[in-house]
Amino acid sequence: MTNLQQRQNEITAKVAAEAYQRPLLSSGFLFHHDVRDNFYYASYLFAASQEGDIAFDGDRQSAKAKAESILQLLLELQDQNAESPTYGHWPLRLSPTTHEAAKNTLPVELMGSLMVYFYERYADVLSESLRSSFEVALFHIYQSGFYRKEIEHYHHHEAKYTAAKLIFGQRYEDKSLLEDGIVSLRRTLDRVTTLGMSEYGGLPWFWHWVQAFTCAWQLMKDQEIKADLARMLDYLWRVRSTFYLGGAWVGPHSRIWPHDMPKDTNVLHDYVQYGDFTLPEEMPRTEYAGFLAYDAPADAIHLALHRQVPLEVKSRIPKQAGTAVNEEDVLHSYVYITENFAVGGIYERVLEFDNEQHRWDVALPLDRAQGVNHAYFFHPAPGNGEGDLRHQSEYSEVFFHRGTVIADYQIPENMPNQIIGCLPAGDWLEEENALFGLCGDVYMAVYVQQPYQRQVLADRSVITSSGNKNAVVFECVDRKGAAAMGVADLRQFANVMKTKQPAYSGAAEDEFAVHYTTLNDDLLVFKSGPNSETSRFVNGHAADFTDYKALLK
Repeated sequence: MTNLQQRQNEITAKVAAEAYQRPLLSSGFLFHHDVRDNFYYASYLFAASQEGDIAFDGDRQSAKAKAESILQLLLELQDQNAESPTYGHWPLRLSPTTHEAAKNTLPVELMGSLMVYFYERYADVLSESLRSSFEVALFHIYQSGFYRKEIEHYHHHEAKYTAAKLIFGQRYEDKSLLEDGIVSLRRTLDRVTTLGMSEYGGLPWFWHWVQAFTCAWQLMKDQEIKADLARMLDYLWRVRSTFYLGGAWVGPHSRIWPHDMPKDTNVLHDYVQYGDFTLPEEMPRTEYAGFLAYDAPADAIHLALHRQVPLEVKSRIPKQAGTAVNEEDVLHSYVYITENFAVGGIYERVLEFDNEQHRWDVALPLDRAQGVNHAYFFHPAPGNGEGDLRHQSEYSEVFFHRGTVIADYQIPENMPNQIIGCLPAGDWLEEENALFGLCGDVYMAVYVQQPYQRQVLADRSVITSSGNKNAVVFECVDRKGAAAMGVADLRQFANVMKTKQPAYSGAAEDEFAVHYTTLNDDLLVFKSGPNSETSRFVNGHAADFTDYKALLK
């Protein structure tokens, strides 16, 4: 058994134990918030009841019976009316009652293909009635043709449609459907390996790419198609490894959910693949990490797990689907990654779906953070809920240089003018317009142009600062780097950094400028204004994007 399989079994045992111990609701399900969780948890419970190398303390016959009862109820919720507009679909949320819940297009996208995997793996040991129900449900999924769509946007929905074309085309010996899947796969593969993924750091949707194509790869019998799927998975894991740091996803995100920021908790696929951090107690997205696995290329694993030499990753990202790419069509991502921290983000603000673009942050490895493992500031967009640290406004510009980020907030007079910051738990010293902290192995200097207030919570500090003209300068150095400068503790670090306060200039209507000299004595000058273009200078030289390339081209 490989280490990867051992980690999968660890996850399976943990989820199965929870599924076994959790009492059934009056409906017979474990959950009502998302129908898919019933399928995932029941799958893990069934696996634990059948496989002796999975640790399980419960009665395996009882576990099997419970899992089968949940799966049977689940299959019965499928719309099996071929004349229905939701034919082949399931409800997403099981309310007001399980049979009155409205059908939704989302569950079958991923769950449908995973059902094929589960059924083909365990058909021989399922009860006769459940086996029959699976056969019927899978046929209705196939007949529904929800996946019969042209590739247009190259996003996670289409990735799942492509995998479904291959899986159901093979299962039902539908040659035209299988050929459609092959064409879709190769178009997608060509797109992402030449131009990149528009869904940069799109969590948790990146994992849907991985799960869909891994499921297809594990099921596929045709070796040529399987090789194309392997090339896709190699690409995806190289992307993940590029932005990986001890369970953290570093750099910008096109979309995030609360379990992605400010702490990475959707990490089960990372745990299976890399195994360099502790399996967390909280598992918000169990999905099929315990079943689906693909060994990432050796170079990807080495990149992810060996960060002794700092690395700058400068990449061009296509804004949207299309063939022509020029400076107006791409975004520019910058990340500086060391063995102890990463700093970076994206230069252009884009109104992504649900306004979930995450512009920049400082990231720490999970096992070296005492609570949240990301630090950042943002100006909230209208409608951002209290305590939600995800929805950012358009009123900011950024500048990245190695371990330093400058964020400028020029907020119109008629807008709420408070910016919000999130800092990891650690030892922090507060000074006027600055905070100096030691979080794990990383010293952080945070300069805020306007006065700020700090609220200390168990797992983080929340910073608020008001003013229509505001800026944040954030610089990081690890213990080793600080020691080379003669800094042995937080107080010494604060004394050094107090001499490096940024200089701000510019009247209310004029060009605004920040001057900052880093620990490496690089002079950064950041200029912006309502009537002028943003400009960035490093030691007198204008920073540009000429050396930004398509990622992994």
